[in-house]
Order: sequence, then structure tokens, then C-alpha cells
Amino acid sequence: MLQLNCIVLFCILVSFSPLGRAMLNLTLPGQHPDPDSVVREFHRKVNASITRRQMLADSQIQDSSCLTGNPIDDCWKCDPDWPNNRQRLADCAIGFGQYAKGGQGGEFYIVTDSSDDDAVNPRPGTLRYGVIQTQPLWIVFPSNMMIKLSQELIFNSFKTIDGRGADVHIVGGGCITLQYISNVIIHNVHIHHCRPSGEANVRSSPDHYGWRTESDGDGISIFGSKDIWIDHCTLSRCKDGLIDAVMGSTGITISNNYFSHHNEVMLLGHSDDYQPDSGMQVTIAFNHFGEQLVQRMPRCRKGYIHVVNNDYTHWEMYAIGGSGNPTINSQGNRYTAPTNPFAKEVTKRVDTEEGKWKGWNWRSEGDIMVNGAFFVASGEGVEVKYEKAYSVEPRSADHIDFLIMHAGVLGVSRDNNLGMWSRGPNGEGDEITESGPEYTDDMAGTAKLTAEAYWVGVIWCLIALLWGWLCEL
Repeated sequence: MLQLNCIVLFCILVSFSPLGRAMLNLTLPGQHPDPDSVVREFHRKVNASITRRQMLADSQIQDSSCLTGNPIDDCWKCDPDWPNNRQRLADCAIGFGQYAKGGQGGEFYIVTDSSDDDAVNPRPGTLRYGVIQTQPLWIVFPSNMMIKLSQELIFNSFKTIDGRGADVHIVGGGCITLQYISNVIIHNVHIHHCRPSGEANVRSSPDHYGWRTESDGDGISIFGSKDIWIDHCTLSRCKDGLIDAVMGSTGITISNNYFSHHNEVMLLGHSDDYQPDSGMQVTIAFNHFGEQLVQRMPRCRKGYIHVVNNDYTHWEMYAIGGSGNPTINSQGNRYTAPTNPFAKEVTKRVDTEEGKWKGWNWRSEGDIMVNGAFFVASGEGVEVKYEKAYSVEPRSADHIDFLIMHAGVLGVSRDNNLGMWSRGPNGEGDEITESGPEYTDDMAGTAKLTAEAYWVGVIWCLIALLWGWLCEL
């Protein structure tokens, strides 16, 4: 009996570790209890912004140029003094990431040094030094710069990267990692040519650094995190995904971004059998999925994914895919199919027989299908009003050009294929090369993570048995 009590006590202690929480907790801390209400509120705000825009246009009021019908942009861009009220941006998120406050209320941190030479002891003034601090920080850039990372850029909670007013590029090793943190806003930066890094020590806070194994080479990797907002970024040409969210991440909005030149664009969910991802809730809104994209826009496993008011102008295999029974609520998007007659379908159920996926709740409402595109819906009552993906009727698809007209980094070219960099503050060239071979959907890269999780579980069980044996002595 004493042995059993020791094992139970050990398991309780393990549950307080990040890995233990991710393995045991099926109701995530950032999970909204009523996702349908978030969807309804999203459409209410979009419809209100569109109505205001139409009223001002009809009345020919001169100062109506800031109103696009995009409620996120209208929230802060209509303030003529926004450069002096930067932190107002944190009140403008909508969707499941609406609670991401980033560094709101904290001090401004100015990135004055574009170098990244030491991942363990970063210099003050570098981006790495700012993102690892424990206190809330609003991080800004006084001039154009390229930041070529030596290793993963591991964030701490309550940080905002605000690239407005500058042309900021983040490239190189690992790129951005958000792991077991919350409240991060990444706004108005280019992220591209990210490659695997690791097998090195990397600092994650002022008082901790540790050994990192090889990363996948994602542009932004969200791992066991919540309350994340990625807005007005331009992403392309990374080794693995442009944005991946896995291991129980939730409360995420991905909005106003421009994606191009990539194979596996976005992965949401660790694996079909990873139950904590059932609580994943992600809003994907006002994005432009542009040239030379292949698949995964997104590819979903479990969770509730709201895909709304995006413009899909290119895919080669499919736009939205999934497995593991995710809820996919597609509303007010414009899907333009490729010329390939065998790639007209928007959707793909990955490695799943129809007998299993026909009950999945995949819905299309108010979407515009162009050039033969078609969306294969599924779930009970597919021809009538449905429950899990129900919302007010979207009437915004007809305004998609206005909603996504400023997608990507504001004020500068969306193109991330820069070749020789020459616009940095120091005037120094920095060669950018392509990111390596293309991947296919079958090479998702989750086998390695699954194996790691398996062996970690085995080790914890062996330790528990050993502890129980010692308690019995």
C-alpha cells in the first residue's frame, strides 16, 4: 500500500511539470468554453466594420480612408497618432487569440543591435536579449534591419514584437520558438529562410539556458503555449512549416499575414492520437495565401479551427487538410483553384477512409469558389444548419479584396526573396540562400517527436517504479 501511495504521489508531482500537464490535461487553460460565441462575435465585428465603411463611403466623408472593413486594422490605424500609442494594438485582436496582450503595460525595449552571435549570453540591445526577459516588454525597431539567428529565438511570456515603421527580417537558425509560454504578439516582420539549428546551448530566460536538440526549421513554432497573436507578417521559404502549433497550444489568432513560396505552410496539432490537442482553438483570418504554395493552409489534427475571410490564390495539392477529427469552420473565404484538373478540391482528409471522416464536422458557409474549386463538407446534417460550427451568416466574402488588401508586412514589399541584403542599418551585405529540399505531406516530421515522447514516458514510469520500491524498503 505504501508503494502504491508513493507512486500516486510521484504522478501528482509529475503532473505539475509542463510535460506532465500536457500529457494529463485535456481541458486547456486557454481553451474558450464556448467557441461558437467567439465565432459569432468575430462576424459581428467584421460586419460592423464593413457597415461603417460603406456608410462613410456613401456619405463621401474625407477621413474615411482608414476604414477598410477589417476590424483589426481599423482598430489602430484610424488613430492618426498611433506611433505614440503603439500598445493600443494589444486591444485589437479578435478570434481565439483575442486575449493575447503581449507586452502591454510593460516598458519599450529598443532593438539597437541586429547581431545574434551568442545564444547563451546575448548582448543588451539585441532581439534575443529582449525576448528572454521575464517582465512584459514592447519590442520596437528604430531602423531597418536583418536579424540572422544563430539558434532558435526562444521567447518568454508577455512579449510583443512590433515591427511597424521599419523593415525587419528574421532569418537563419531555428527562427521563433514559443514553448510553454503565453501572451505573445508578433506583428509586422518578415520571417523567412529559417533552417534547422540546435545541438547547442540556448538561453530561454535570464537565469536559465539549456541544451537544444535539432529544431525542425519552422518559421514560428508554437509548443504548449496559449494566447498567441501573429499579425501582418510575411512568411516564406522555411525548411519545415511557416507556422506550426502543437502539444496542447490554444487561444491563437493568425491574421493579416502573407504566405508564399512554401510547401507545408501550417500544421495545427501534434498527432492524431495526442488528446490535449482536442482543446486547440485557432482563428485564421484575413490572410493571403499567395504564390507557389503547395499544401497545409492549414493541416489540422483535432481542435476547433475557424478559417474565415482569407484569400487563397494558389495551391498545388490542397488548401485545407486534416486528420484526427478536427472541427473546421470555413466561412467567407475565396478559394481560387489551380489549373490542374486533379487539384480543384479545397479539402483533403489525410490518410483516412471516408467511413471515418464522413462524420467529421467540416463546414463551408459563404465561401466563394473560383476556377472550379469545391469544398467537400462532412458531418451530421450537412445540408442544414449545424451545431458545432454554427455562427451568424457571414456576409463578408464579397468584401474580401478590402479585408485582405494590406495582408503581410505593412508599407514595404511582401517579397521575401531578397537575395543579397543591402537595406540593413550597417549597410553590410548578408547572403540568403534557399532553404533546402521540398517536403511532402507524408514527411510531417512528427515521428521523431512521438518517439521522444514515448521514451520520456518510459523513463518516467521506470523512475516511478524505482521510487515505489525505495518507499517500500
